[in-house]
Amino acid sequence: MKRQKRFEKLEKRPVHKDGFVQEWDDEGLVAMHSKNDPEPSVKVENGEITELDGKQKADFDLIDQYIAEYGINVDNAEKANAMDSNEIAKMLIDPNVSRTDVVKVTTALTPMKASDVINKLNFGEMIQAVQKMRPRRTPFTQAHVTNTLDNPVEIAADAAEAALRGFPELETTTAVARYAPMNAISIMVGSQAGRPGVITQCSVEEAVELGLGMRGFTAYAETISVYGTDKVFTDGDDTPWSKGFLASCYASRGLKMRFSSGSGSEVLMGYTEGKSMLYLESRCIYITKASGVQGLQNGSVSCIGIPGAVPSGIREVLGENLMCMMMDLECASSNDQTFSHSDIRRTARMLGQFIAGTDYISSGYAAEENSDNTFAGSNMDVLDYDDYETLERDLCVNGSILPITEEQSIKIRNKGAKAIQAVFDGLGLPAISDEEVEAATYGSTSGDMPKRDMIQDMKAAQDLMDRGITVSDVIRALAEHGIDDTAQAVFKLAQQKICGDYLQTSAIFDKDWNCISAINDRNDYQGPGTGYRVWEHKEQWDKIKNIPWALDPQKVEF
Repeated sequence: MKRQKRFEKLEKRPVHKDGFVQEWDDEGLVAMHSKNDPEPSVKVENGEITELDGKQKADFDLIDQYIAEYGINVDNAEKANAMDSNEIAKMLIDPNVSRTDVVKVTTALTPMKASDVINKLNFGEMIQAVQKMRPRRTPFTQAHVTNTLDNPVEIAADAAEAALRGFPELETTTAVARYAPMNAISIMVGSQAGRPGVITQCSVEEAVELGLGMRGFTAYAETISVYGTDKVFTDGDDTPWSKGFLASCYASRGLKMRFSSGSGSEVLMGYTEGKSMLYLESRCIYITKASGVQGLQNGSVSCIGIPGAVPSGIREVLGENLMCMMMDLECASSNDQTFSHSDIRRTARMLGQFIAGTDYISSGYAAEENSDNTFAGSNMDVLDYDDYETLERDLCVNGSILPITEEQSIKIRNKGAKAIQAVFDGLGLPAISDEEVEAATYGSTSGDMPKRDMIQDMKAAQDLMDRGITVSDVIRALAEHGIDDTAQAVFKLAQQKICGDYLQTSAIFDKDWNCISAINDRNDYQGPGTGYRVWEHKEQWDKIKNIPWALDPQKVEF
């Protein structure tokens, strides 16, 4: 067959390496409205929900029962659900209606009614709504700090640089599970060397993760997953009640935590009940609300390839972020796992959250090259820093990542690497050489690092746990090596877990340990001239606009 030359060239474009499928309602391959979705309904009798989205109480499954008992504002449920969905959608974007007034309605909706409201909004309207509905006034973002060799020096150096660049939260995981304690310590120490007040976590098996938190090695958690159908839940030996209990375990030890969910997970696991991704995700959001958890990581997250393959999928992802905010929950709005070979498409995927601003625009921007990312790669990584920062400058948007100079990077990476070197020495862990510190200071990936004896490191990680090492020992090691500022920062972080202020919705710390949250930094957007505007924050805007690669026209010699 003779080919048309332009079509031959188009087929070689990166977007054709992505996967796309047609909709299939009965298998849940539909983003926002399946023919099998229920009709929204609610009935309240004697203060108890006895009908929920077409089901009578006798027919409730585990998720229905949990949501009906704990997840809906019963007092306003019948009135709110009787409202026209278009009218509620208009409230979301109407600058004359305050966020406070909207939340009184949206927290009384049923999961299907909330989905129906989201279905009324186009992508641009969702951006408007997100700008108003995020709980915290000031947007931020979060980063992954990992490497495929679990190299502690590289983790500490990358964490220090990420902290300096403006990330208030950093997350690590492991390539080999037994490295968890050392990775957790490395990211904590590196981040505090970079900027006091950054909070960190280590994403591993839940019992281990909770144990790391109780020893003081982590400050928050977000990978406590919830799902939208009973079958997926019970296959994982979990129930909404067990997840709620786990949440209380973290909170009782002063550890901030949020649940994690995302459209496409039920499709991936094969139990969608023929429902749309948005409806099933709405159930996850309501489970989170019902559990009393202050926030949720959602936006498809690691299942982004599923909604990304069907029509309106990326619109659905922004919609589920918005629904999370409608429930008055902190939203870490994904933009983490990579899903496309197309630079245009992966940029478009994050623009809704980037322009509107969310509590955390990314719940995992890669603070390492994606080849080193053990979370399977992020939508954007360190090699996108200059593009991302230019977008912030172009659009006058605070995306929470600030430009730094090469000299600043070298200095802070060296500080982070030396801090973890001191901790390893003080804790009797396998020594970190000066050569490793130098390599982490100037390197970009774990491939630039001298090889460590991984067997000895893994044995040392287990021995660290067996010896009962806690954050107090880390602080002592830093202080005994004269690294007083980082020791003090780690100490202050430990104190915050006793104080518990940062268990508030959307809470982060600034460099002076002020807790900034939806309580004291409440989003007050109500149209032009209100809400967060980066140009009104001179220090932040000056850093964004004065990118190092911009010429000073007054100093250019012709």
